Amino acid sequence: MTESEQPSVPLSVLLADPALGLRQVAGPAGNQQVSTVGTTEIEDPSPYLVGGELLLTAGVRLPLDAEGIDTYVRRVVAAGVSALGFGVAPVHEEVPPELVAACDRHGLPLLRLPPATPFVAVGQATYAAIAEARNRELREISRAQSALATAAARPDALRAVLAQLGAHTGAWAVLYDARGNELFSAGSRPASPTPGRLRELAVRTVARVRTGSAGRRSAPAAAADHQGGIHLTVHTLPGADGTATALALGQAATTAPTLVHRQVTSTAAVLLALLTSPRHALGTDTHSAGALVRLMLGATPAEVAGDLTPVGTSEAGHWVVVHGRQTTPRSATAPLQGDDPAQLATLGTALGTPYLYVDGAELKALVPSAPDARPDVPAQAADLGWVLGFSTPAPASDLAHADVQAGRALQRAIAAQVPAVVHTGDPLTVHGIVPSADARDLARTRFAPLDGAASPGAPVLLDTLRTWLTLHGSWDRTAAALHVHRNTVRHRLARIAELLDVDLQDPGVRMELWFALHWLPDATHQDSSDQRL
Repeated sequence: MTESEQPSVPLSVLLADPALGLRQVAGPAGNQQVSTVGTTEIEDPSPYLVGGELLLTAGVRLPLDAEGIDTYVRRVVAAGVSALGFGVAPVHEEVPPELVAACDRHGLPLLRLPPATPFVAVGQATYAAIAEARNRELREISRAQSALATAAARPDALRAVLAQLGAHTGAWAVLYDARGNELFSAGSRPASPTPGRLRELAVRTVARVRTGSAGRRSAPAAAADHQGGIHLTVHTLPGADGTATALALGQAATTAPTLVHRQVTSTAAVLLALLTSPRHALGTDTHSAGALVRLMLGATPAEVAGDLTPVGTSEAGHWVVVHGRQTTPRSATAPLQGDDPAQLATLGTALGTPYLYVDGAELKALVPSAPDARPDVPAQAADLGWVLGFSTPAPASDLAHADVQAGRALQRAIAAQVPAVVHTGDPLTVHGIVPSADARDLARTRFAPLDGAASPGAPVLLDTLRTWLTLHGSWDRTAAALHVHRNTVRHRLARIAELLDVDLQDPGVRMELWFALHWLPDATHQDSSDQRL
């Protein structure tokens, strides 16, 4: 932590505390920052000072002549003292005028401490105020980090993160590529020439990130430029291995960055790096690049799968195939394309893999997996605007079969209007073999005679039938569950049997109605062959 980042409190806060009774009698009226309180009665305390102190003294060893007092003040000012506090009585009845003159001359705020104010009380009040200021900063940082994390889960994550960064720092925030092109920006765009200056600073900073002999980029770099009341800062984004990427985060503000702003910017940079890291996965991973070369030269998927598995995967060799279809593009005029690296990175980060291919509204991806692991479906799949189908984990030698599974799962997800479907190993169930569209049509047709039913109406009759079948035809338990009389249950079921022209005592009829109830469009059900999320 630099000296400027030390927890501190403005001198005005202490002057405004009525319990202390402090009064400034000399020096500038600026809002100097006080980071600590020290007490001294030695003739030259400067060797023992670190800067930022409110230095308290009763003048026990204060020089008696004006020249000596001037030397005393000059030394503590050179040591970085923020202010001098002079306690009147018992040594001095009042602040010496020579001390007042010297503090005015050297620009050192001089405070008068009344006899009733102990030095310890000043220290306690200062540290309490510093702690409260620090807590406010931490709360502000926490709120900003929470907002950034929420933004990172949105489908337009990069824009959303930049927008939150700008909102919490008051700066114009922009994401640049290595050539200085603006990928995304947020906040009020400053007037010329500020955007051009920020771009030039970003290009120069990214240029410092050189590829070394080992084929790795150097560590992330930062730069700042403050001119004409405009504060420019640039940070290159860190990669997954701690080295720098070819992207840079630039900010332009009319106020100097504070500790809070720096912490919030640091969090945003990490999130932006995570959101864009798939874009660089193949370009920085020599194993993956070599695997693709081997595939093009005739190797089989099973032979190169180990090199394609990202570092950190617990068990290599198994993959989940993902098929996707985009249903709600981020805008009508700008659907996601395979050459849109930022949006592609957002989707790849959500799926947890750099191995994906997007062709218009169609997606295919390979996600590394342990053999027995359940595919990890991103919670924000629907927000990303994609319907997804997942295969079960398969070895590289069986990817063709997994590809078929993912395709079928996607079709089921689209038909069921759910964000994602995960294929499981047992498709031989009634729900698995009856197409969803046919099942819904059958259910609508089967219960169509209830649509015109008089009071209590079709919804109540269907709920009564569903409850009665769930409770295995028990009149009393159904009545208790619905909070009605058992004769009401009998009357409703007789009405259902009459309208549907069925015998509810027939087990086959009950089974048919049970399936039809589960296939109604407004009914929820769990498919035993596919888990819908």
